[in-house]
Amino acid sequence: MADSSVLTSTIERTSLADSSIFDSKVTEISKENVLTGSASYVEEEMPQIETRMILVQEAGKQEELIQALKTVKIMEVPVIKIRESCPGKSDEKLIKSVVNMEIKVPFVKMESVEELESLDSPEFENVFIVLDFQDSVFNELYKTDHRIIGPPVILNCAQKGEPLPFSCRPLYCTSMMNLVLCFTGFRKKEELVRLVTLVHHMGGVIRKDFNSKVTHLVANCTQGEKFRIAVSLGTPIMKPEWIYKAWERRNEQDFCASVDDFRNEFKVPPFQDCILSFLGFSDEEKTNMEEMTEMQGGNCLPVGDERCTHLIVEENIVKELPFEPSKKLYVVKQEWFWGSIQMDARAGETMYLYEKANTPELKKSVSLLSLNTPNSNRKRRRLKETLAQLSRETDMSPFPPQTPKSCTKSSKNSTPVPSKQSARWQVAKELYQTESNYVNILATIIQLFQVPLEEEGQRGGPILAPEEIKTIFGSIPDIFDVHTKIKDDLEDLIVNWDESKSIGDIFLKYSKDLVKTYPPFVNFFEMSKETIIKCEKQKPRFHAFLKINQAKPECGRQSLVELLIRPVQRLPSVALLLNDLKKHTAEENPDKSTLEKAIGSLKEVMTHINEDKRKTEAQKQIFDVVYEVDGCPANLLSSHRSLVQRVETISLGEHPCDRGEQVTLFLFNDCLEIARKRHKVIGTFRSPHGHTRPPASLKHIHLMPLSQIKKVLDIRETEDCHNAFALLVRPPTERANVLLSFQMTSEELPKENWLKMLCRHVANTICKADAENLIYSADPESFEVNTKDMDSTLSRASRAIKKTSKKVTRAFSFSKTPKRALRRALMTSQSSVEGRSPSSNDKHVMSRLSSTSSLAGIPSPSLVSLPSFFERRSHTLSRSTTHLI
Repeated sequence: MADSSVLTSTIERTSLADSSIFDSKVTEISKENVLTGSASYVEEEMPQIETRMILVQEAGKQEELIQALKTVKIMEVPVIKIRESCPGKSDEKLIKSVVNMEIKVPFVKMESVEELESLDSPEFENVFIVLDFQDSVFNELYKTDHRIIGPPVILNCAQKGEPLPFSCRPLYCTSMMNLVLCFTGFRKKEELVRLVTLVHHMGGVIRKDFNSKVTHLVANCTQGEKFRIAVSLGTPIMKPEWIYKAWERRNEQDFCASVDDFRNEFKVPPFQDCILSFLGFSDEEKTNMEEMTEMQGGNCLPVGDERCTHLIVEENIVKELPFEPSKKLYVVKQEWFWGSIQMDARAGETMYLYEKANTPELKKSVSLLSLNTPNSNRKRRRLKETLAQLSRETDMSPFPPQTPKSCTKSSKNSTPVPSKQSARWQVAKELYQTESNYVNILATIIQLFQVPLEEEGQRGGPILAPEEIKTIFGSIPDIFDVHTKIKDDLEDLIVNWDESKSIGDIFLKYSKDLVKTYPPFVNFFEMSKETIIKCEKQKPRFHAFLKINQAKPECGRQSLVELLIRPVQRLPSVALLLNDLKKHTAEENPDKSTLEKAIGSLKEVMTHINEDKRKTEAQKQIFDVVYEVDGCPANLLSSHRSLVQRVETISLGEHPCDRGEQVTLFLFNDCLEIARKRHKVIGTFRSPHGHTRPPASLKHIHLMPLSQIKKVLDIRETEDCHNAFALLVRPPTERANVLLSFQMTSEELPKENWLKMLCRHVANTICKADAENLIYSADPESFEVNTKDMDSTLSRASRAIKKTSKKVTRAFSFSKTPKRALRRALMTSQSSVEGRSPSSNDKHVMSRLSSTSSLAGIPSPSLVSLPSFFERRSHTLSRSTTHLI
């Protein structure tokens, strides 16, 4: 028997494009139409006939085939009625139904075509079994419209105990049974004839027009209406090689051409016939995308090459194309690239065309506010207006500022004027805002990632297995449900604010739910992260899925891993806010004790979290910071906190220290430690165990929660200003704005990267996805920021004079006496009077020293109130900015 994958036929009756041309004469066969041979309906329609199996030539010598025939007892037979002739038309056959008939006559053998006349009789339903569907005997039987089947059909029916199926065409095997195919892009008729014939021989059906019943589209190109419809419906699009390879396996038992393992080898890749180039991407991204292109059947060329079919543009970077594209070139956004990989088919370009903005509206720049005026008072006033404008734009409250009920007076004839909002209300409002933002992020994770991955009927099949989805998202839906309830309760409390209302009760109410939902997720977060990384490497469709969603504004260009870390960070952030709230709650307020219980319940939740998951290296880095910074707050050490970046700068304003001071910024995931270089380092520190450490080289200035940073200003480069940036900060307990300006001196970290990093962690702290909205571009003149002469001799001398002046001032200031000096004086006084009763004068001295020591020893909070810190400064500019609304 010949085993060629290409079957040529001289029979012109083969339908080239649509099996339905012949099938239109055939009533669709259903289970209801399958009748038994003894039915009276059959006897009325046609005389009783006998069924007979005929083994042709070599088929009669196959012992396995003969044994299988002995076990097949039933075959499907068509019931036929001859339609009456109409004028001008020939008689037509109409199959009313198919019936199962018993095979009573033993099989016979046929050696030559000459024996056909003796075997051909209307009293028998003959079925010819032919080994080779290409020889002359097959062609002769086909011309005379006989029923022909191949050996695999007999063997399959014998194995499964099924009747021999009826087919109006020669049927060699059933590997494409129940498949409906449509063809597109074939220009050569001969190739199409071969493919259609093979599909029929394997039991498939052909449709000329594409419709919802088509199960597979066989495409010779990636264009055309049929291709677009198949993509939109998620219909598998196959190469012609799929049919040829299936025919080569026609003799394999239980082989099916539609099984995923076999079919996926011959699916048309998304970028077949495409030549791509990439514009606006980093070298790493470009390399990754080029590798993905080749994996998905495409090729890559440099930008501007005339052979390119597609130019992929990073729309967030590229504002103008470097050349005029030809009409044949598709200029598309990167979403087209990742969308095609995710769908496993080339997406339509029209939905993703890159459009050049005529006048791209960039972020509002504060440089529009010109301060070039000789009047210094006017400049201060304009600066005040600028900071106030930024402050108003930064207000993230989803509702108008509420005035506590206790501070309003109802009047029918006048509009109530809201009094100053209390510090407790300000912190409560921030707690609600961050909670609302956090709930929105959880909703984004569920709606953009989890739900699409879990839904059935995905184009190209499921992107991830159910167990992988469960590992990645864990208890996120349960966490979302709990925090939605907390957010609703906080919103009701804020809108209907009263100082006596309890916030602690809200968290106590849901403490048990938090214990149930958080530990399972946080403990297995590393496993979730590893699963995402593994699946992203192994599954290109999942990688594309993540890329598409990451570019959406809801995600703020954050990855899924970055979004999923929010639950890990949320409870420690809430605990900090509740601590701050407790600090600003009066002792007589019942919520004071309730808040302590709420904080304790959150700590209980965090104790259930596996400590082994914490990064020991990050903790070691924090210890190093504490040792290096003299006076660093002890509670900087926290299990949830980690050091992100260290940046060396120079202060450009009067805050947080004198202009020209060397300032080191330590960025943590939830706060910013500001320290200056110590002017004089004395001795070394010796621990009780005898180990020595080098003296602290930095002096603590301020530990600022990242939530206090309202805007990050990227100061433009000018002749008098290089590598500068500024922070607009507003403590939650005040309605004031303070501007901190710095010049970066670190060369390893570019300013752009540092500002993006800072904004990202500020956004994480306040639970906002759009970190880019926190950064503004500003002219240095608008904020009187310059770096000119920072390293000049005159500038250094000026700073030295200021330091000397401060030392002299402190020498005559009793209130500035170091606490350690007071303690030593007290200890000396005590030792001198040891063994005798103190005199009245001694008692008076000791009383004075003790009281002074107690005053100097009042501990300051770890997160110092920024305005109280800056009140010690007397510069005119600081006085004007710290009273801004």
